[in-house]
Amino acid sequence: MAMATARHILVDSEEEAQALKQEIEQGKAFAEVAAEHSKCPSGRQGGDLGQFGPGMMVPEFDKVCFSADVGSLEGPIKTQFGFHLLEVTDRTE
Repeated sequence: MAMATARHILVDSEEEAQALKQEIEQGKAFAEVAAEHSKCPSGRQGGDLGQFGPGMMVPEFDKVCFSADVGSLEGPIKTQFGFHLLEVTDRTE
């Protein structure tokens, strides 16, 4: 079964997600941005969600986790929880 490991940042608005994405693209550490801004408790661990399989996350999130290139910064991704920035850190098929 395919498995993915990812980290994310959850915020309230698409604008905030886009601004944080720019900070990361300009060199700020993903984990640091997650710790400072993410509404998810995982922010305290740099946004780390651990390992999970298909169907364990909300569909919009799941789709990106199992299709994006490992190491790429994806988002903003809108879900029922808000807007996410996502980085797949590992995936096995």
